[in-house]
Amino acid sequence: MPPADAPAESDTAPPEAADAPPDPADMSPEPAGPPPEPRPGTAGPGAGTGAGTGTEDTLDLKLTEELLALTGQDRGRAAAATGSASSGELLTDPGTWPGAATGAGVFHLVPVVLERDLALISRWMNAPAVAAFWELAGPDSVTADHIRTQLEGDGRSIPCLGVLDGTPMSYWEIYRADLDPLARHYPARLHDTGIHLLIGGVNHRGKGLGTTLLRAVADLALDNLPRSGRVVAEPDLRNTPSVAAFLSAGFRFSAEVDLPDKRAALMIRDRTYRDHL
Repeated sequence: MPPADAPAESDTAPPEAADAPPDPADMSPEPAGPPPEPRPGTAGPGAGTGAGTGTEDTLDLKLTEELLALTGQDRGRAAAATGSASSGELLTDPGTWPGAATGAGVFHLVPVVLERDLALISRWMNAPAVAAFWELAGPDSVTADHIRTQLEGDGRSIPCLGVLDGTPMSYWEIYRADLDPLARHYPARLHDTGIHLLIGGVNHRGKGLGTTLLRAVADLALDNLPRSGRVVAEPDLRNTPSVAAFLSAGFRFSAEVDLPDKRAALMIRDRTYRDHL
């Protein structure tokens, strides 16, 4: 997961960045097997792919033999059903998901291509309000290392651009929260899906897009990841606009969670209740 949450992903997002699981609004999972052995560090947005001091890389976690067997079977079934899953994939490709019609326009998730997207994402990461939480400010190489770790990993975390009516305007990480360090801090369930969000560009902040897009992406995940029963996030508890955005997007507040770098609000959007919230 990314580092600690970036500021708000809600209508009242601070001037520099609106995040949503990490603003990144970040996230979480009752594991189906022993969790991976912890190693020194933290779990990002408070947990995971954070590049800041003391943060732990999501993709450094080792899968147990039991989980490897389970996920291998899942990949085989997915490949047979869709013909799209690769041998190293733990999630389906968000680039194959259909667009979501929202009140703000048609929204797509487009997997990051480093050579094409690095300059834009790095610029967003250097906005002060974002940098305070993602800890990826600095030269492009800092952001590149963070993204490359995911791109070269086993497929448990997929960095994406959020494209609204053809305009790239947000950065997302869709990941297996049950395989993330976050899973050590809450009762994770197999195939929990985590999301981190950063809204880039002043013109897209403070307009309620955090709420709109969080709902859209959570619904896309539940529609396209049938084994996932819920979408989780863990914004910083102090980031009240971010927490409010999740609540408005149909997530429920589940618990306060002490992560290595923050006290987080565990937010959950359940498949069972998605039509009622």
